[in-house]
Amino acid sequence: MASGKLFESLELGHGPEMKNRLMLAALTNMQSHDDGCVSDEEARWLSMRAEGGFGMVITAAAPVQQVGRGYPGQLGIYSDHHVEGLTRLADAVRANGALSAVQLYHGGDRADPALVGTPVSPSEGSNNGARALGLGEVEQLREDFIAAALRAQKAGFDGVEIHGAHGYVLAQFLSPTINRRDDCYGGSFENRARLMLEVIGGIRSRCRPDFQIGLRLSPERFGMRLAEVRELAAELMLAGQIDYLDMSVWDVAKEPHEEAFKGRPLLSYFTDLPRGRVRLGAAGRVMDAAAASSVIEAGCDFVIIGRAGILRHDFPLRVMSDSNYQSPPLPVSVQHLRSEGVTDKFIAYLQTFAGLVENISSGGGSHG
Repeated sequence: MASGKLFESLELGHGPEMKNRLMLAALTNMQSHDDGCVSDEEARWLSMRAEGGFGMVITAAAPVQQVGRGYPGQLGIYSDHHVEGLTRLADAVRANGALSAVQLYHGGDRADPALVGTPVSPSEGSNNGARALGLGEVEQLREDFIAAALRAQKAGFDGVEIHGAHGYVLAQFLSPTINRRDDCYGGSFENRARLMLEVIGGIRSRCRPDFQIGLRLSPERFGMRLAEVRELAAELMLAGQIDYLDMSVWDVAKEPHEEAFKGRPLLSYFTDLPRGRVRLGAAGRVMDAAAASSVIEAGCDFVIIGRAGILRHDFPLRVMSDSNYQSPPLPVSVQHLRSEGVTDKFIAYLQTFAGLVENISSGGGSHG
């Protein structure tokens, strides 16, 4: 049997406990409608992962403003028009035994100009011809993150995960290279972190007491400084307003990029922080039972599963029954992905990642 700890329940600071330590990552899949409404295909994809044993299922990144959209077919949470479909999705995940969360996101200067026109950013000139947000627009962005959380609550989700990683808008505010503002949201680390902390505080104060809040952070790339992200993580865990911290470290076994921090695993800079009631998890190339167990052994409370959850909807159940379980070898066939609830739109996206899907020279229905 795999590490018993993976299949122990996990109590969170607010709301219900996770039945195990395996969380489905928010995964871009392009399966919903162009207006942001959830499609039956995306609902099926996520409910299959709930049925497959994940303790918590997180939706793909859902923009909190139209101008934050990053890709076609992205489910949205920027309008009350989205609540009906989100309610069906939350019901389906709950019926299959998992906790549910919507990942709240805004692409910032990484939004797709073909979808949004001119993207927005903390400062001008950062990427995609983005324009700088005015002070009132920053305050509105904060309110729109909070409004999106209230929609998720209304739809029946157990909580939200705030996307503060991967160079999207909240991470852009954190970055000293992207954020060159001279107002209260720029300059010092305290100012650059202000928007993220206000979003968290606003959601905690305006949603019901048992509503869960997670936060995704990445400590490298996109202008991030490891020392600052570590300081922010320490502050957040000490404050206890969030329930869990999802650290996206690209590879759970890697060392830091920054020379001054080499010599120990990147993840160790977070597992050694006091965390109070806040739970710590990590994502990054966890493809088999041994790797999942290693994340717990390294000091995390839970494990975030991405690609392995695409390849097998029941990754948790397979790991539970086989301590030597490994994901299918790559590349996988289109037919295999279809059997796992992956539609042709999602398959077309996955085919942009080298070596993941078998190359089909003609047709195959991969773009449906």
